[in-house]
Amino acid sequence: MARKQHTRNASGPMGPSQRQLRAGELIRHALVDVMREHEIHDEALVGVSVTVTEVRMSPDLRHATCFVEPLGAGVEAAETAGHESAIIKALNEHAKFLRGQLGRRIDMKFTPDLKFRHDESFDTASHMDRLFNDPRVRADIEHAGDEDDGPQAAQSAVGPEKD
Repeated sequence: MARKQHTRNASGPMGPSQRQLRAGELIRHALVDVMREHEIHDEALVGVSVTVTEVRMSPDLRHATCFVEPLGAGVEAAETAGHESAIIKALNEHAKFLRGQLGRRIDMKFTPDLKFRHDESFDTASHMDRLFNDPRVRADIEHAGDEDDGPQAAQSAVGPEKD
């Protein structure tokens, strides 16, 4: 007979636990300190500033996915434009070194394995901004705002309501 699995929220999949969120923030802050204080000797990382935007921990806290964004990656004129994949590859190649330095800074039972990924949320946000600033979309948004007045606008056009 199959055992029923308990979930915190029956309406959908579970999100990260408080423990995972706290551990992720601890790792993120410590990783920023390590990357600021230690020079990583790699051609792809020379003169590149990297922002660690988020760290997602596995449920057992043994694996950490680190979302990073090279400074100026979304700007066409920046030196890092178009080199995001090389920067992420270099960080993943030096993940063991960063993990070793991280182990000296954090107080956890295990130092998690690190995997670096490019944070796409900045690209998505700028794409949404461009969409909202499109004149056709602005016209639809303004038109939808006029419809929201609904019954009150219709009532004022007819006249005051009598009791």
